[in-house]
Amino acid sequence: MSTDRIARLMGAGFGLVFVQVGAFALPTAVAVPLRVVSVVAFLALIGAGKWWGGREAPLDRSEGGPKTSLGPNYQFLVGSEGAAASLGIMVVNRLLHTPAATVPWIATVVGAHFFVLAVLWHRPSLHVLGGAITACGVTGLALAFGGAPEAAVATAAGIGPGMLLIGSVWWSSVPPQRGSAAGRTTI
Repeated sequence: MSTDRIARLMGAGFGLVFVQVGAFALPTAVAVPLRVVSVVAFLALIGAGKWWGGREAPLDRSEGGPKTSLGPNYQFLVGSEGAAASLGIMVVNRLLHTPAATVPWIATVVGAHFFVLAVLWHRPSLHVLGGAITACGVTGLALAFGGAPEAAVATAAGIGPGMLLIGSVWWSSVPPQRGSAAGRTTI
């Protein structure tokens, strides 16, 4: 499996997890359809990945272009991301006593990691996705520390980033229409 497909699968998987976690705080009438739609979208993306090439060149481009992959730089990034997420979770839970800020903190860290990926993978469009997810995370943090209802925090920092990730993977997985701008991708 190519690295671009692995990246898309990971993005869609994390999007699914964000939506599933965020749905727990919502009323059943909203949570159940949201969970079902996110699972169907995820499964459709897995199936689509087998047939669609996507909107831009794969991450593991041949000679001549920059060699970008999920290699050591990516592993270092994920390790740093895990450390930042863990440290932040300890701070919001043990020092700040605001467990509702856990998911928003994770969303903020995940959003920030897309800025680094944009540079490592030479994909400036990832700055847009990173900015949007980071904004969702920061909004969720403000809501959590402001004492907002759990559903508001979950929607801002769970559902929002999840839908952004799934939507971004969907957008980058669909081949461009003839005559369209092929460089408007995110993942």
